[in-house]
Amino acid sequence: MTAGRSAPPPMAEITVGDLVVEPRLGMKLQRLAGEAGLGRPIRHPRIQKSGLALAGHYFGVVPTRIQVLGETELSFLESMDLDARGVAARGFFSLGLSCVVVTRRGEIPRALIQAAEATGTPLFQSDARSSRTINELHAFLDEKLAPTTSLHGVLVDVFGIGLLLLGKSGIGKSECAVELVLRGHRLVADDVVRCEWRPPGMVFGAPADVLRHHVEVRGLGVLNIKDLFGVTAIRERKRIDMVVQLDEWDEKKEYDRLGVDDRFLEILNTPIRLVIVPVRPGRDMGAMLEMAARDELLRRAGKHSARELLSRLEENAGLAPQVAIEDQPESIVRAPVSVSVAPPAPNSSVARPDPAQGWHDSDSRQPAASVHESGPPGRLGIREGASHESSAWIPAVRPKGKE
Repeated sequence: MTAGRSAPPPMAEITVGDLVVEPRLGMKLQRLAGEAGLGRPIRHPRIQKSGLALAGHYFGVVPTRIQVLGETELSFLESMDLDARGVAARGFFSLGLSCVVVTRRGEIPRALIQAAEATGTPLFQSDARSSRTINELHAFLDEKLAPTTSLHGVLVDVFGIGLLLLGKSGIGKSECAVELVLRGHRLVADDVVRCEWRPPGMVFGAPADVLRHHVEVRGLGVLNIKDLFGVTAIRERKRIDMVVQLDEWDEKKEYDRLGVDDRFLEILNTPIRLVIVPVRPGRDMGAMLEMAARDELLRRAGKHSARELLSRLEENAGLAPQVAIEDQPESIVRAPVSVSVAPPAPNSSVARPDPAQGWHDSDSRQPAASVHESGPPGRLGIREGASHESSAWIPAVRPKGKE
């Protein structure tokens, strides 16, 4: 599977009532009207400021988004006469809006309250300015409306890389997590990993509330990592950067030995790089996972070890013939092969005396004129016209076009 552009998965939804009772919102919302509409859904993580809707232009208004009216919109509304103000307010609230938040601390135009109550649209007044109100609402909606899923696995933070360990039950995921914690890394979640999608295309993992900070190790039972190793050994949430699939070693199965081509696993429509690591007794899985995290850091820095090695091999393979023949100086290509002046081995063909080759006598076994100086000073060459059986006399490199 190849990496593609991340497509946002379907969003969740909450009700307006959930928005009001949220203690982590960071601001206070006072309801002014529209209690009957507290069950209306909110399905979009971004708010909308539809000032033109008060002027009768309703194009682009999304009813399931929170509508915010700031000082600019209210001043425009107050510039109208009473009748026009009522028409503008009724037209805006008749769109079936989820809710409307007004960011003025002072008095709110009566026309807005009446229109909200008549249409059953929740109307709130914020105690913060528009910029802060929008930021708080975005943070709240990003968390509440984020697409989520749960996976059976272990999530650890290794050198800042979020490693999601997957594999069948009993393969050793929790043991790997404990080993990494002993090496100074951090546990995020064990057994159940809650995954959340966040824009622009990231997946974050967090533990289930009940299993937070705990690891189950067969033979030892359930361990509290925070109590055993302290707060530096755990994380509450981490982005998933890499998926490691742990498989039992199978001699008949082919495993990737180069790492040139990348694999990806889609989580919430987001492709995340996948590596498959075989597990067998004797393998140091802690070291293997640390190497995987280090390699991911190198890839993000622009260094791909496997592809760089393959490029060098291809380059050398393509240039080897030209380097051996074309790139050598003419004197080296045509120079005779030098030989040693040491006596030949007794059982070699050169050691046998041959009158035709000009041997003086069998005792000295020294040729009369077969070795002479040739080429640069200090080098020994072969006398032209001499015939020898040894392949050592054949030139190692032949000029191009000559056989």
